[in-house]
Amino acid sequence: MCGRYVISSSPDAIRATFGYGERPNFPPRYNVAPTQPVPIVRMVEGKRSFALMRWGFVPGWVKDPKTVSLMINARGESVNDKPAFRNAMRRRRCLVPADGFYDWRPGAPQRPYFVRAKSGAPLAFAGLWETWTGPNGEEVDTAAIVTTRANRTLAAIHERMPVIVAPEAFALWLDCATVDATTAAALIAPAPEALLECYEVSPAVNRVANDSAALIAPAAAAPDHDAQSAAKAPAKPKKPDDQASLF
Repeated sequence: MCGRYVISSSPDAIRATFGYGERPNFPPRYNVAPTQPVPIVRMVEGKRSFALMRWGFVPGWVKDPKTVSLMINARGESVNDKPAFRNAMRRRRCLVPADGFYDWRPGAPQRPYFVRAKSGAPLAFAGLWETWTGPNGEEVDTAAIVTTRANRTLAAIHERMPVIVAPEAFALWLDCATVDATTAAALIAPAPEALLECYEVSPAVNRVANDSAALIAPAAAAPDHDAQSAAKAPAKPKKPDDQASLF
């Protein structure tokens, strides 16, 4: 599962990691949430390209996005079969730059944890994208993060995790022209045990309006502002009232 994540590296660091030609300037974000615009990297005319897309996948054949559930994640085990994702898996794979993600450990209340690379380097989530076209010709680019079963490091927190693509496999995942979906699906696997670390953070992350570096501080060191009110909020709401929607 991936319902909130962080992208805090500088634009230059992200560009160097992913190798796209554009030079976008964007601020660090410590609480990226569904329906918000998120950066992705895809292939355009044989070159890696940066784009912003709505986090919440809408299949091209949907007539009214308001009638379908918000699809922020795509289960890796079924992306080649599920009608919502199989065409995107064949033709529209992408990478989602990130510096880590949050997940919630079961309990009362649920406790948030932050997961990141031990090295501190940016991560690449496997993603799928689609352009939804409305009845009046309007277009919205949308994306989802592909997930798989959790590795042993994360299994105690949640049974699912984002698929993390290693830098040496970027080209394989992105190349929809010559790499078929079955071959690309070989990358859908839990991350190596040695790659990640995780630790508990403040429940302030539960509130989408909170967006600062304090959110990724270990719980023992995190400031407790907003913690009481945040703890009352649902840990992983499908679509909270304070979350902006593009639809």
